[in-house]
Amino acid sequence: MRLLQRMDDLELALCHVFNQFNRRALVRCFFGAVSRLGDGVFWYVLMLMLPVLHGAGALLVSAQMALVGLLSLPLYRWLKHTTGRARPCHRDRGLLRSTDPLDEFSFPSGHTMHAVGFSVVLVAWYPGWVWVAGGFTVLVAISRLVLGLHYPSDVAIGALLGAGLAGLGLWGVGLVI
Repeated sequence: MRLLQRMDDLELALCHVFNQFNRRALVRCFFGAVSRLGDGVFWYVLMLMLPVLHGAGALLVSAQMALVGLLSLPLYRWLKHTTGRARPCHRDRGLLRSTDPLDEFSFPSGHTMHAVGFSVVLVAWYPGWVWVAGGFTVLVAISRLVLGLHYPSDVAIGALLGAGLAGLGLWGVGLVI
């Protein structure tokens, strides 16, 4: 995993740039809350609310979002344990970590993978949700950097994987050509 070691060295300076915002109490609380909501609470509540807001047809959308989440989980866990990439906050004690990570390793960002996957499915079916889901997804991704829990490449690859899994799911139901 020399490639990840080199990437760590190159990205650490950028991690410090994002993490400097974590030293402000209001920013730290905001992104800590975003991160906790991104653990799943926001998405699970949204999946339950979609049929209430959009009718019984939204059950398919909620089910598809749940499927993307279920497929993402073993993939990101396997990648984390295969690569064993240390989190930036564990590698450099100069980074302020104000939130405990859910697991030991950094690559890829599971929060970002799930957020992007859920958002892609939701917005494909209901484009009007782009501002809410897309905005929250961007905040989740930024939170991982500000809180010192991930490198930028963890977030980028998590986003690509989430979009890819969602795209496969949408293709499978014929929504994407």
